[in-house]
Amino acid sequence: MREALSRDLEAARYAVDRAFRQYDAADPANRLVAGELEARWNRALAHAAEVEGKIAMHEAATPTPIADPASLGVLASNLKTVWDAPTTDARLKKRIVRTLIHEVVADIDDAASEIVLIIHWVGGVHSEIRLPKRRRGQRNSTSASIIEAVRQLVLIANDDLIAGLLNRNGLKTGNGHRWTRERVTSMRSNYHIPVFKPAEDGIEPWLNLSNAAKLLKIAPKTLRLAAGAGEIAAIHPLSDGPWIFARTELITTAAQSIAERARQNPRYPTKSHPNQQTLFRVSRCSMGCTNG
Repeated sequence: MREALSRDLEAARYAVDRAFRQYDAADPANRLVAGELEARWNRALAHAAEVEGKIAMHEAATPTPIADPASLGVLASNLKTVWDAPTTDARLKKRIVRTLIHEVVADIDDAASEIVLIIHWVGGVHSEIRLPKRRRGQRNSTSASIIEAVRQLVLIANDDLIAGLLNRNGLKTGNGHRWTRERVTSMRSNYHIPVFKPAEDGIEPWLNLSNAAKLLKIAPKTLRLAAGAGEIAAIHPLSDGPWIFARTELITTAAQSIAERARQNPRYPTKSHPNQQTLFRVSRCSMGCTNG
């Protein structure tokens, strides 16, 4: 019932605005037309007031549920999780803001060169947040390292996946926001980075670690160790992100030699036997890299 009345009120307010614009655009000298448009405007205002009255009556007749303090505490502790969840869209975030915040008052502290925000929460508590004031001509641009990482990630990943990888590595936009698919798309467009497109024939020129290892018929960890040791060329844009291999590198003599040596040692496909010569020169950091 409440949702239906809300839709009626939205339509009524739109009708009021439309009637006013028509009345405002009318020629005052044409009294007949102006009078008719003014009457329409008044009828629209009366209808909007009627719908608002129905909503007020509905809310007055609906008992307000008594919130359990313990339940409110649980909801508050989960707020950050809900807000940062990839399934939380902009519409839900707006509903959360409208539920919790009564108003935000902004002011400028010229002496400190800061923007001062006073948040008036619904419960009556006030919070102050200070943000640095952007100087004239200043722009918050995405770091060059993130741009380069995206240029490499588009070889195997779409914008949605790239956003997740950037967030997993704790990287932010130039304005300090979390990455979303829309923000990755906008950034690519600004820097003329092409979008990822699967190969029409299914033969991808670039492969992640799992698919590259499958092509060589060896364990992914074996290939990761080889890449970390420099035995085979690979791209690793993010510390907590995928390894990227060119298909052309996987058919070279070096790659085939790695695969052959790994297959000859089936019991220890990811590292050498203690009594055997090590298969790869493994650097200390390569063991902490992700599979991708």
